[in-house]
Formats: sequence, structure tokens, C-alpha cells
Amino acid sequence: MPALPRRLAATLALLCAAAPAHADQPGWMDRLLTRLGASSQVDLSHGMDWGVLPGPFYNPEMGLGIGMAAIGLYRPPNAQADTQVSTLNLHGFVTTRGAVGLGVDNTTFFADDSYRFVVTGAVLNMPTSYWGIGYDRASNDANKEAYTRREFFLQPRMLMRVRPNTYVGAGFSVQNDDANSLQRGAASALAADPNGPHVFSAGVTAHFSYDTRDFLPNPYSGQALVANAAVYRRALGSNTDFETLEWSYDRYHRLRERDVLAFDVYGRFSWGDVPWNMLSQLGDNKRMRGYFLGQYRDRNVVMAQVEYRLHIAGRQGMVFWAGTGAIAPKPGELASAHWLPNAGIGYRFEFKPRVNVRLDAGFGRSTRGVYFQINEAF
Repeated sequence: MPALPRRLAATLALLCAAAPAHADQPGWMDRLLTRLGASSQVDLSHGMDWGVLPGPFYNPEMGLGIGMAAIGLYRPPNAQADTQVSTLNLHGFVTTRGAVGLGVDNTTFFADDSYRFVVTGAVLNMPTSYWGIGYDRASNDANKEAYTRREFFLQPRMLMRVRPNTYVGAGFSVQNDDANSLQRGAASALAADPNGPHVFSAGVTAHFSYDTRDFLPNPYSGQALVANAAVYRRALGSNTDFETLEWSYDRYHRLRERDVLAFDVYGRFSWGDVPWNMLSQLGDNKRMRGYFLGQYRDRNVVMAQVEYRLHIAGRQGMVFWAGTGAIAPKPGELASAHWLPNAGIGYRFEFKPRVNVRLDAGFGRSTRGVYFQINEAF
């Protein structure tokens, strides 16, 4: 058995062994997580119910690392009692390859969920690699060159309900990428790129969401059709003029009391003078898990996956998924593109009510990775 699956199997066995045999006999893992903020009920008596959890991970782009996630559950002052709980996820990591990062993901539900505020942002400094643009370059490791990626991005948006379960909104997107310590120096493909190794992009965004999910961090039922468009312009400070359209469709079927069959289809398309760092990429901790993020990049990408979420007992659960994805320079070429396979297995621990800690092992074509995250992948 390869080293990574063997280590994952040992980790899963250890975590499952920590599960209590009886509800009144908590295992050592339950006792430890309770000290860190794990609970079976949400306690908003102090304004925000916090929990903190460290965990290991491994993925192709960053190597072995340790992550720390702080999850906060709350309701803003004007939110009604039956409005779903808002979430604030603060996360950071360090790895053996010298990567370090801090990020935030926040979704706030106001009033009777008439308004939603969503913000995502991160600061990263990490050694990584670049193959170039397109499937052919990504498939040839002779094109692989190392560099240090320094990135900052911030994407806030405000959504308003216009019909039952239907939201529209606007926001902005700012992203800065610096490619430093280029392995090939002046001969690097990044140095030769028309936009150069340092790229700043700024644009306005428009958003549409039809969302019937019962709880966004961990849906048991419902569906969501989401579309996000962005227009980046030099007049706003961007280095180049280009546009992107990102969409996803997710559907959830409850099979038993807490078992769920989930489907996800995702696409991202871009037009104009798209810089190398803003191209569509295949593989991250949500989709095509196990692939090196940024190895496969082009103007357009489509990915699909199906995941079975199995509740074992108490707070314990597992997931199994299979998926595929492809990149292409033109949308019409995706159907005949090289579709890459993906599959994986994961462990779940219910850290807060309906808020899971996940440890996922994803496998692809000659690649694999282990991810530690808060909330479900989709």
C-alpha cells in the first residue's frame, strides 16, 4: 500500500476509535474537542459561539502542513430567530515547504434572510510551480518551473432577495499576485508572459443565486444555482481588461436521516486579456481534490462530482466521491477536451451542530492530496 493511503487509513482508524461506544462515555477525542469548542448545541448567549481546531494536511502544491481553523456561529442583531445561523471561518496554515497563509470566509444572514453579505479573502506566501497554459503544457513535467507565489485577494458581495429563494447582488474583486524567486530567471515562462510575473486585477462583480439549501455549510436537502460575473478594467486599477463568468449547480438528496447524496457541476469561463494568474484552474480543496492547483489552467474549465455522505454514529461520518474535469481555450472545445479522473474518501467529525471538520484524501491521474478543512466541500 502506498505511504499516503496507509497514513490516511491509520488516521481514520484512530479518529473512529476515539468515538464513544455509548453516548454517556465520551472518548478522549470528544473530550479534547469539547475543550476546543466542539458542542452538540449552538450557544449564542455570548454573541458568538466559537470553536478552534488544528489539523494536518498534505497536498501536491504545499506538501505536509498543519492548519488551524476558527469557526464562529452567530446571528446579527436584526436576524429573526428562524433565520439560519451566520458563519465566520478564520483559517491559517504553515507547511514543511515554507508556505504560510491566512484566510477568511464569512456569510451573514440579515433579518428573515432578506439580505446576505458574503466575503472571501486570503493572504498567501507559498512555494509552488507553473507549467504554462493549456493541457499539453500541463501534461509535460519538462515545463514545470518553481517559483514563490505571493498573493492577496478580497471578494465581498451583498445579495438581496428578489423572489422566494432568489437573490441578486453586487460587489467587487481585488487580487494581487507576485511570482518571485523564478527558478529559470529571465528564461521563465512567467517572466516572458505579456503581463509579466506581477499582476494586479480589480473589478466589479454581479451575482445571482437561486438557493433552497436548508443549511449552507452542510446541506441535507435543496439545490443551488449560483452565477458570478466579474468585469476587470484598467480604469479601476487593473493591469488588463478582461471578464469572467463562474457558475455552479448543486443538488442534495437526503437518503436516510443524516445520509446525503450530493451532486456538483461547476464552470468558469474568461474572455479578453486574461493574465496568467486569473485563468481558470483545475483542482483545489473543493473540486478535483488531489490535483496540483494551477498545473492545469486555461481560459475555461468545467468540473463535476458526485459525493455520498454517510453518517456512521454520533458525530462520526465518512464521504466517498468521484468526479471529472477538463480545461480548454474555448468553451466549445471542452466537450472534446482531455477529461481527467478524480475520486476520494474522507472522514467527518461534527464539530458544531451541522458544521463538520473534514479530512479528505483525493486521488487523480498520477497525483494525490489530503485536505483538512471546515465545512463540506460543496
